[in-house]
Amino acid sequence: MIRRNFNLAALALATLLSAVSTVKAETPNSDGIVRNKSVYGMAETIQRITKDIENKKIKLFNVIDQAMLAKDAGVELRPSSLIVFGNPPLGTLFLTSKAEAGLDWPVRLLVFEDENKQVWTAYTDFHWIAKRHNIENRQPQFDKATEVISSIVSATMK
Repeated sequence: MIRRNFNLAALALATLLSAVSTVKAETPNSDGIVRNKSVYGMAETIQRITKDIENKKIKLFNVIDQAMLAKDAGVELRPSSLIVFGNPPLGTLFLTSKAEAGLDWPVRLLVFEDENKQVWTAYTDFHWIAKRHNIENRQPQFDKATEVISSIVSATMK
């Protein structure tokens, strides 16, 4: 009986951990890039992200189809699009702390398909950006930006 309850508890924990891992953004690698698998194809992943950005009243600057640009240049590239967006009242606070932070703002979110046709999202971790630019006086703003992008990416993982 104890063994059966242990097995059921282990199964329940594994199921819970699996569910949480599909919604929570991955921890950034040492390169500062946060990567997440999308459960949707390219077009729907991009559509879900841009719709969520719009619903949050965040400014969408552009969606750049990198694969199309590559094709126009005679280069073959798997599907890849760069979504550029931001919230100027929040994002410009990073630039007021250090002008070079403008290299990382507005936010860029890459949606791409790997060699196995799996769609991924990737973006630069905001705390990594803070460290890169030695910005120590905007922690609450970096936390908020992290919360927002995690929410946006989660639209592709449900």
